[in-house]
Amino acid sequence: MPRITPLPSGDVTPDVQTAFDAHVTDYPGSRITNMKATLGRSLLSFQIYMQWYPLYEEVKKTLGDRLAYLFAHAISEGSNCPLCTTFFRRIIIDNGERPEDLQLSTHEQAVINFGSAIAQHKGEIPDELYEPIAERYTDQQIVVLVAFAGQMIATNVFNNVLDVTIDDYLYPYLPLTQQHQP
Repeated sequence: MPRITPLPSGDVTPDVQTAFDAHVTDYPGSRITNMKATLGRSLLSFQIYMQWYPLYEEVKKTLGDRLAYLFAHAISEGSNCPLCTTFFRRIIIDNGERPEDLQLSTHEQAVINFGSAIAQHKGEIPDELYEPIAERYTDQQIVVLVAFAGQMIATNVFNNVLDVTIDDYLYPYLPLTQQHQP
């Protein structure tokens, strides 16, 4: 049960509706999820959290699409966020892979470990996890990766604190041990 329910469509102010509409237009395929509708209770909060999208585009430029969503999944899993982990499980599965059986190169594993450790250890990263990243990426790219990890963690915290309900469209992507019965 969510601690704060998503903003009902009948209560959406014109400013918030404009922001919702712009978001869906700017990011084709996106939708106003339970998290976004909850954020809609504060227009500024919604606007700030939606900056995740342009930051994610930068991460994709650095890592490529696949490693970007695997990085985001690792951060979400490291933060113990069921909603975000399931969101990225959907992307992994829809791209033909099984989250429990990913085939990763040494470099990809290093990026996954880096993202997960950022979440698990509140940013305190040992040199052995940082060095493979520093050897491969520029300072600017590392700043983007770490900023994105922070934004992803902020999203995870928001969902966890408010117990945001996993959206119905994500139910088929829950791990088998967490399948929801509608």
